[in-house]
Amino acid sequence: MGGRGLTRRNLLQASAIGAGALALGGLGSAPSAAAATFYAGADVSWVPQMEATGYTWLNASGVQEDILTILKGYGLSAVRLRTWVNPSSDPVNGHCSIDETAAMAVRAKAAGLAVNIDYHFGDTWNSVGVQNPPAAWASMTYSQMLTAMYNYVYHTMNVIKYNGVTPTWVQIGNEINSGICHPVGSVSNPAQMTGLLNAAHDMVKEVFPSAQVVIHLAQPQNYSSMTTFFSAFSGNGGTWDMNGFSSYGSASVAAGIVANMAEISNAYGKPYMQVEFGGDVSKVGSTESALEAYATALKANGGQGLLYWEPEVYSPFTTYAMGAWDSTTREPTAIMNGFTA
Repeated sequence: MGGRGLTRRNLLQASAIGAGALALGGLGSAPSAAAATFYAGADVSWVPQMEATGYTWLNASGVQEDILTILKGYGLSAVRLRTWVNPSSDPVNGHCSIDETAAMAVRAKAAGLAVNIDYHFGDTWNSVGVQNPPAAWASMTYSQMLTAMYNYVYHTMNVIKYNGVTPTWVQIGNEINSGICHPVGSVSNPAQMTGLLNAAHDMVKEVFPSAQVVIHLAQPQNYSSMTTFFSAFSGNGGTWDMNGFSSYGSASVAAGIVANMAEISNAYGKPYMQVEFGGDVSKVGSTESALEAYATALKANGGQGLLYWEPEVYSPFTTYAMGAWDSTTREPTAIMNGFTA
């Protein structure tokens, strides 16, 4: 995920590529067996802030319902929830403290939804283009930051546990192609990057041994970026359970991009899922087709899930224009039918 406001939207739109830009040279064949369980889901981290500022949702019949109930009606079975270290009170670019995230996780569990906790290791957006440490960590040495990481993840996982939720997945970083907590944990400092990520991994497992620890990278169409990260991480003793990928491409490139996800995951013996998808809400037909194309390719190539990034959002809450809701009617657009096709 990207930066703030329009910057974030521009970063995401830059991830979407034309068919001619995808290069799959030298890749082997993807697995043919479908995953035993396929999770359809969504990142809904903006929901509490939208509700707090008066936003509500109608279902496709025009009846107001809880947003999680509406999403479940489309077959969604999982949610992703981001968390920031010391966030501001800004409704769009802040909130998502661990206490707020835990409260939303409780709500998701009560709705019967699997939970993915998404650490950003920052005070606001971190993404493929931005990996800033929390302000409180910014002047730390590697040794100090390592201690801070152990303490932070252990504490926050215990907050989730105290609230009675066991996450199915925990992402240790968000779109971390270039590493985390720059410059200390940059991919150009692979031993330090790996040490910080392994500290996070170990504390997740200390509290939730069964949770799948996910490494999340963006733009899987860029195969060299995938190999640069995983070569550095694995080569320095990185430990993880699963790969997660962001992709916002069109239907025409979905199969090739999913082939890249499968190829890099197979190379390291890891299962994988797509943890972010989105498309232009004003182009309902093409975004619905892209959603269907990614889901089809993932299921055919062993992917274990597909999560839409903030489908419930609508203006004027934010200028982000890749949700799946109609801002006039407050009803879901036909994009959401891509989950049931």
